[in-house]
Amino acid sequence: MVSSAIGRSVRLSILVGSASLLAACANTKPSVLATTEETKAVVNVLKPASVVSNAKQVVEALTLPDLLYSGLQALDADRLLTPDDDNAFDFFARALAMDSDNDIAKEGIAAIVARYLALAREAIGNGSFDSAELMIERAKLVDATVADIALVQVELANERESGDLFFTFDGAAVSAQSNQARDQLADIARRARECSAFFLITAPNDSTARWMFSVMRESVEGYRLRGNIELSAQTGVRLRLPDTITDEDTACAD
Repeated sequence: MVSSAIGRSVRLSILVGSASLLAACANTKPSVLATTEETKAVVNVLKPASVVSNAKQVVEALTLPDLLYSGLQALDADRLLTPDDDNAFDFFARALAMDSDNDIAKEGIAAIVARYLALAREAIGNGSFDSAELMIERAKLVDATVADIALVQVELANERESGDLFFTFDGAAVSAQSNQARDQLADIARRARECSAFFLITAPNDSTARWMFSVMRESVEGYRLRGNIELSAQTGVRLRLPDTITDEDTACAD
């Protein structure tokens, strides 16, 4: 009886101990989980960096020497009024805003006007009157007070009324010395002979101009052509008619 009671007591103790152990495990598990959640690293994902153009800021940050240097560079490259924010006039105008008495900037503005007038005169010589007028208008836009602008306007008006004949060429055809260019030059030479006209050959280089003249001379063998050669960006021939030409001289008509 005693041993049976002792056995029950031992079993009861074991059951109680097991229950306590299970309860302890049950109580400690949430604590472990909580600790794990608290120790997890927090990672912030950065958004892609935005790219902001600072070109305008760089332009605005140019110093006076920078503006003058950029203006001279643009002037040499014939970037007179275009493109925006990278032209000679813009740089020199901003330089004058910093220093209104700056001689380099003033000379730069004057050089832009002179360049436009030179382009206008070149266009007049080639008979490109619309182009000449455009160059004059751009010169006015830069500085309308320049006296030479009015002189070039008079030259343009006189040349428009001159009655001279102007012939333009495909530059590539002339460079290739094509048959089309030869035929056109031969026709011009014959007109020069019939009208006793002086010629003016314009071409981008001396060798091209001399080839044009040689074709014209061969086309009117025995006749002495009179004229001149000038280097120009445009390829063409101008026949300056004598003052004695009348309306009855249909061979000299355009």
